[in-house]
Amino acid sequence: MVVKSKIKGLFWRASLMLTLLMLSCSNGKNISFPSKGKIDYAITANEERMLDSIQYKTFLYFMNEHHPQWGAVKDRAAAWSPISIAATGFAIPCFAIGAERKWISREEAAQITLNILKFFKNSEQSPDPLSSGYKGFYYHFLNMETGKREWKCELSSVDTGLLLMGIIFARNYYNANNNVERQIREIANFLIKRVDWDFMQMPPQGQYAYTISMGWYPESGLHNMGWKGYNEALFLYILAAGSEMKNIEKAYNSWLESYNWYTPYKDFSHVAFPPLFGHQFSQAFIDFRGLQDSYMSKKGIDYFINSRIATYAQREYCIDNPHGWVGYDSLCWGITACDGPTDKYNFDNKIFLGYAGRGASGRDLNYFDDGTIAPYGHLSSLPFAPEIVLPTTKAVLLRYGNTIWGKYGFYDAFNPTAKWVDNDFIGIDQGPMLIMIENFRTGLVWNYIMPDPIIQSGLKKLGFQNIN
Repeated sequence: MVVKSKIKGLFWRASLMLTLLMLSCSNGKNISFPSKGKIDYAITANEERMLDSIQYKTFLYFMNEHHPQWGAVKDRAAAWSPISIAATGFAIPCFAIGAERKWISREEAAQITLNILKFFKNSEQSPDPLSSGYKGFYYHFLNMETGKREWKCELSSVDTGLLLMGIIFARNYYNANNNVERQIREIANFLIKRVDWDFMQMPPQGQYAYTISMGWYPESGLHNMGWKGYNEALFLYILAAGSEMKNIEKAYNSWLESYNWYTPYKDFSHVAFPPLFGHQFSQAFIDFRGLQDSYMSKKGIDYFINSRIATYAQREYCIDNPHGWVGYDSLCWGITACDGPTDKYNFDNKIFLGYAGRGASGRDLNYFDDGTIAPYGHLSSLPFAPEIVLPTTKAVLLRYGNTIWGKYGFYDAFNPTAKWVDNDFIGIDQGPMLIMIENFRTGLVWNYIMPDPIIQSGLKKLGFQNIN
């Protein structure tokens, strides 16, 4: 099968590239798991211009929707939106992308980043329910006026993790010998070291034994569920391992034991997680090409190839289109967590949801599929499968044009069956899209994150090895 041969071909090219890079690495650092850099895939001048436009418009979200003093980024563009700590984590590399592409100066990007780090350093850390965080972690949402906890939300492990990944990027990217960039590195080190990972560990018994809890509430303590695989929290275990969390090997074994090896279509066997964002968030920061843990070693692939197969599987699902949604085909797919039409658009026994963790891996493994497409869903898979993502992006723009395109690029989602288009943009959707396009083009974020000692140590402690 052509698709299978392409998947295998990319797998072996990644292995060869890894070998060459390992042989050529002579910078004196102890880097066992280097970034492989940009994706080796030629694109046309028109595709370059298309990606330029998408990236620039998406970048404007972060420029216009961050707090003018603190730098922290709103969850969404709506006026009422609070700060999202995860969106802020994605934003930090996005400001650097803006500097690299000359949309803003490096000095401006650095100053916004420093403002962000100062805000998190100076915000209140205490068990008070109205603080900004506790034990080095932060609440999922923070009030845009006060910087304090919003909506009685959880002290979030994964959202703090995404913030920390942005901070790790910052301490490596901003390496100049000037006052602003020195402060960035100093405060970044402080924030990273302050996190008490053991505080967020589940008890040593039960189905979530030793795992990282999904969060903590000052009113009731740890969330009753821990992060078990496979989903967007893969990076969180690497981060915790590199930060010396106790019993991390046991925690990671608990994570791995719940993997679902799934074959939705011929030649598409992979560790399944239906929403595409679960394959994209970790890999926006960590370059998994050529790396295997104990589970992936037995399966003979890596997480990058796994995500490539998951991307193809979802496209196949939309070609299959078991529910008969309008628009689904080989050039219109991208089912992932996003806004939706809501039940106001229900008709003829068709039920539509609002925001939901949509996803599809196959006919018998899909979440909340109501015909809603999120453009960031396919675009954030660009590094995995450019040969299907680029034609899809062009086709979606051609079919729907300005109806799905606004001041920050693609609106979060649209639903042709319901004849609905979102009028909002979401930070944790905009960020991965911008970063993954840049990783595809230059490898920028991977290049600055992979050498970090926390990432290197975390991968080693969890037993990752290079593919020979």
